[in-house]
Amino acid sequence: MWPFNRKTEVSKKPRFARSYTGAKASRLLADFLSPSSSADKEIRPALRTLRDRSRQLARNEPYANRALQIFKTNIIGEAGLHFQSKARNLPMNGESFGSLDTAGNDIIESNFRKWCRPGNCEVTGTHSWIDVQNLAIEGLVRDGEILIRHVRNADNPFGYSLQLLEPDFLDEEYNTTNHETGNRVIMGVELNKVNKPVAYFMFEGPTHPYDDLSYGLSKPGHTRVPASDVLHIFDPTRSQQTRGVPLFSSVMKALHQLDGYLEAELIAARLAAAKSLFLVSPDGAAYDGDDFDDYAPILDAEPGSITQLKPGTEIQPWNPDHPMTAFKEFHASVLRSIASGLGISFVSLSNNLEGVSYSSIRQGATEERDNLRVLQRFIIQHLAEPVFREWLSIGIAKGTIPFPSNRFDKFAEAAVFKGRGWSPIDPQKEIKAWIEGMQNGIYSPADIQAHFGRDPETVFSQIESDIQTAKSFGLDLKFSQLGTEPETEQEPDE
Repeated sequence: MWPFNRKTEVSKKPRFARSYTGAKASRLLADFLSPSSSADKEIRPALRTLRDRSRQLARNEPYANRALQIFKTNIIGEAGLHFQSKARNLPMNGESFGSLDTAGNDIIESNFRKWCRPGNCEVTGTHSWIDVQNLAIEGLVRDGEILIRHVRNADNPFGYSLQLLEPDFLDEEYNTTNHETGNRVIMGVELNKVNKPVAYFMFEGPTHPYDDLSYGLSKPGHTRVPASDVLHIFDPTRSQQTRGVPLFSSVMKALHQLDGYLEAELIAARLAAAKSLFLVSPDGAAYDGDDFDDYAPILDAEPGSITQLKPGTEIQPWNPDHPMTAFKEFHASVLRSIASGLGISFVSLSNNLEGVSYSSIRQGATEERDNLRVLQRFIIQHLAEPVFREWLSIGIAKGTIPFPSNRFDKFAEAAVFKGRGWSPIDPQKEIKAWIEGMQNGIYSPADIQAHFGRDPETVFSQIESDIQTAKSFGLDLKFSQLGTEPETEQEPDE
């Protein structure tokens, strides 16, 4: 007979649950609720509040305003998205690819520059193409989405303009089903069976839907606008998402609380700076004082003065401990989390270079620029390229651009938009590294110029023009051969 019960012995062994610890129910995770829902179900009740609060942050809180400046300055820049036409002729005589259609590209580029001026590209005539890009970036970050309508009978030589609309024109409360087509309307966007937008239900009228003082009580009716007439641009975080949410959504609470904390610390510091004295009388007798302010006696303490108090009256000082010694570290810690949520560096958001080393600022700037390049590519693909194709199509049809319709694909596919570049953090080291990389075949001139947001053909053309200009003045510009070390003259022996 066995000395122990085998069944009892097995039951005493620890059991290992094959599951995720993050999904377990415990006292520490009681407030960690995670109900299953779609993206639209989460966005619909919160969209307007998020948008309104995001605008409030942008209006009144400095770090939110600073974040908007960073995005506009680094994504668009002073010159905006740079456009070039790279159309080529058909290859001849066994060429692998044809030569650049210089004449055709010049016509496209010159006409597009004319259209980019105020009075042409936007219906009100007050915004240029760069202004449109800046407003698009600001709306994308602050409001989460932007609406741009194609105006195909515009009053300008090209017959095409853009109409900028805030997302308030797209009614997020309009949710229904089109029984004729079976399409669903989710937050004002009509979707077909594969969730492709086919139309937008927008408020009528030239004024903003919420301009009326009777907020929300009297609104204009809806107009069904085909999706081909509207650019609805937002950066989705889930594949089945119909509307966009502000980028400030994840840091909204921290931004608002930080602003309130700064205000409280500022008031406390002001009170601490104005130190006061309190007079205490054990027998309860009132002190006459030197003056009265709102029926409260005041003792004037002047330098070098001696004042005799009533017997038993004591002076108790009040010394608040503000500003706190931990204020700086706490403020920086909260601001770092906000910068991380926005995808920008703490140094850029705080404008604080104290204690920053070269390696740390380089690492932060590199990560920030990589994130900004992603946003640059997003705005090029969803704004610049669709607008250019529409402009080119209407310009050819109208005759403003002197090309036949069969040349549309040639120039539409050859359009290149480039975002702004960034200056090197350590120019001497980085330029030397680029030269060595080009000498060893790691980089090409196009790679290096792309870092600055420029095109090698434009740079080479400018260099050639500068050399010819210098020769006309009798000057000799000694440019070394690209990718090689310049020759140095040997000094003669003494």
